[in-house]
Formats: sequence, structure tokens, C-alpha cells
Amino acid sequence: MAKYNITEKKEKKATYRSLVNPTLMDEMKEKILDIIVMQKKYKDKDYSAKKLAEDLGTNTRYISAVVNVRFHMNYTSFVNKFRIEEAMTILVDRRYQKLRMEEVSDMVGFANRQSFYASFYKLMNTTPREYRLRHLEQHPSEKVKKEKKRS
Repeated sequence: MAKYNITEKKEKKATYRSLVNPTLMDEMKEKILDIIVMQKKYKDKDYSAKKLAEDLGTNTRYISAVVNVRFHMNYTSFVNKFRIEEAMTILVDRRYQKLRMEEVSDMVGFANRQSFYASFYKLMNTTPREYRLRHLEQHPSEKVKKEKKRS
């Protein structure tokens, strides 16, 4: 059985994707990036594709088409990618070493620890905890601190 119940993505053909004008799609892509990344809406647990569509004056079908065609993933995976990237930064930042995984998960916008772990594992093929520990082991100043504690 697969870890965290991650299933393989099946490629579907959606006819509406080809109906969106490529120029409009490029404009929407930039607007989506501005809102999700630059305004850091990915950190908002309640910021859905529906709210994004409302902010852009369009519907969720267009949002879905643009994200699928331009980013090659669905909306949730798209948003989670930015959450995981920020979590990776937090996990290896010594200022945040005392944070629990639930706190890191919350900081980057996940609703719960389980979805954080599943998304992290899907993207990085390791758990957040394993990622943090592996990075700490590679950091020389942390090794010195560990050795001093043992003495």
C-alpha cells in the first residue's frame, strides 16, 4: 500500500481547456501568480479556486483550465506547491527549529497536519520531519552542538 494513500494521477481530456484563448490564458496565468504567489494567498486556508475566480472576475472553470494547461497540475496541487516550498524554508531555518510540524503546517496554510504530510511526501518523496533531520545532519554547526550535548 502506498504511503499516505497517494494515487497516481490519471490524465483526462477536458474539451474546455482548448476553448480558452491562449492570449487570455497567458494574462490569467500572470494574474493567478500575482494573487497566489506575490500576495501570498496560498497561506490562506480558506482561499479557494472560487474566491480566486471571484477576485479575477471569472469562473472556476477558467481558473481550472489555466492552472491545468499553464502549470500542468490542478488548483490544489498548484497552491500546495508554494506551501511546501515555504515549509521547506521554515523547516531548515534555525530560528524555527523548535516549531512542531503542526505549527509549520499552519504557518504555510494547510488545514491540518495530515494534508501537510501527504502533500509534502507527494512533492518531496520524504516526510517533513525526515527532511528537517536530514538537513540538520548536513549542517556542520548543528553537528557540533549535538556532540557537545553528548559529552
